[in-house]
Amino acid sequence: MATTEQNIKNHGRIVPMYHVGVFFPLLINLGWTIYRLTQGVTGDAIVQVLVAVGLMLMFVSVRVQILTVQDRVIRLEMRLRLARVLPAAQQAAIAQLTPKQLVALRFAGDAELPALVQRVAAGQLTTTKDIKTQVKDWQADFLRA
Repeated sequence: MATTEQNIKNHGRIVPMYHVGVFFPLLINLGWTIYRLTQGVTGDAIVQVLVAVGLMLMFVSVRVQILTVQDRVIRLEMRLRLARVLPAAQQAAIAQLTPKQLVALRFAGDAELPALVQRVAAGQLTTTKDIKTQVKDWQADFLRA
């Protein structure tokens, strides 16, 4: 667990092993294979560029898949949490919230969730940034992918 306080300014996460340790070698490999292709177009050089491009696409695809699964778990977690926290009159709003809105709302404390959900449902808070900037009792999430 991190010891620093988390807030809207620092809640983004960089995974050094992935974002640095994997990305930069793959990027260098792509650059090198393109350079080698410019030195002489051969079947081997073309295959190396294709493999390098495939590895870069896999890098992006893996991250997108990880974040998609994480967002699905957050969506489920937030629907359960909102069902527990929201008054009966607001329960219908849960089904109207988009996955991105649910992900943004996860940082809010239970006490402020009903008011935030009401503002989101009314269209007063339209973007995830709008929602996150309105959170007063920031609930840190250090277990994100």
